[in-house]
Amino acid sequence: MSGQFVFWLIVLALCAIVELVTMGLTSVWFAGGALVAAIVSLFVPYFWVQIIVFAVVSFSMLIFTKPVAVRYFNKGRVKTNAESLIGERAIVVSEIDNIKAIGEVTVNGLDWSARSIVDGIVIPEKAVVVIKKIEGNKLIVDLDESLKGIIRLEKSDALLDPNMIEDQDD
Repeated sequence: MSGQFVFWLIVLALCAIVELVTMGLTSVWFAGGALVAAIVSLFVPYFWVQIIVFAVVSFSMLIFTKPVAVRYFNKGRVKTNAESLIGERAIVVSEIDNIKAIGEVTVNGLDWSARSIVDGIVIPEKAVVVIKKIEGNKLIVDLDESLKGIIRLEKSDALLDPNMIEDQDD
């Protein structure tokens, strides 16, 4: 066994250990490159060729197989914290009006600031909404589809009456 072969086996082992500790799908690609470079070192004595093989194989694996592996491994990923609220229903506890920058909903027993996904409309208190996304600490909501024919959404007062908008001092 040559020293170069041992070197690549050590690189392989270190990459494998890092991958086992972090489980981040980062160093496994370099472990594959080190394995191929170790095999090449048995036939090609030039270290620079082995380094090129290591780099090409590692980056090729990273580019072409990582997206597939990430999709496969994240298949059963459980959403955590606020991310899990997307798609949930919430109750409007304070009228939602984006123009006035007001609105609050309750979901899972917690109150959140909320804004409508559509500017210029008012979602009344006690309406049921669906959480579409989260921006900062505000839930962006839309009226539940099953209620769109029942609840009449009104335009914001600020849009109807220009006097409702306070003058701003510049």
